[in-house]
Amino acid sequence: MSLLLQGEDMIDQLARAHMSWGLGSADRWGLDQTTGLVTWTFPDKTATAPAQVLGSFSPSSGSWVWAWANKSILPELSHDARRVRDWAEAHGHQALAEPQIDADEQVAATFTALAVRVTEATGFYRGSGGNAMVMITFGPVTLAMADGSTSTFDININ
Repeated sequence: MSLLLQGEDMIDQLARAHMSWGLGSADRWGLDQTTGLVTWTFPDKTATAPAQVLGSFSPSSGSWVWAWANKSILPELSHDARRVRDWAEAHGHQALAEPQIDADEQVAATFTALAVRVTEATGFYRGSGGNAMVMITFGPVTLAMADGSTSTFDININ
């Protein structure tokens, strides 16, 4: 239970910290599996970061699918999801090691919080697209401003 609370707290801290550069207010976002980068586009800048996919939640089917079990996710983008699976198997949490689980939004949030804590993620994004929400962890963010200047936003909440 404490891992879950720690994960929920981490997500809150990460959300507050990343709001400083605009996370949550982008005009659009995208994930390029070939480069492993998630990109957020704003009127005055773009933000990119190396990304990992934890899993996806489909409200319509009521299911959670871990990225390592999703054939549409390249293996390079499911390292974090596999870390959670390996941790779950080593600690006797078999439900977290199942490829697909019946889930509502609360279960998906619980899995995500545990995954963020287990992987010690420094960024978290819940991307919507189509009929599913994709749960993504990400690393240092590179901000490219319209004037050509760049900066990096990195966080350590441990």
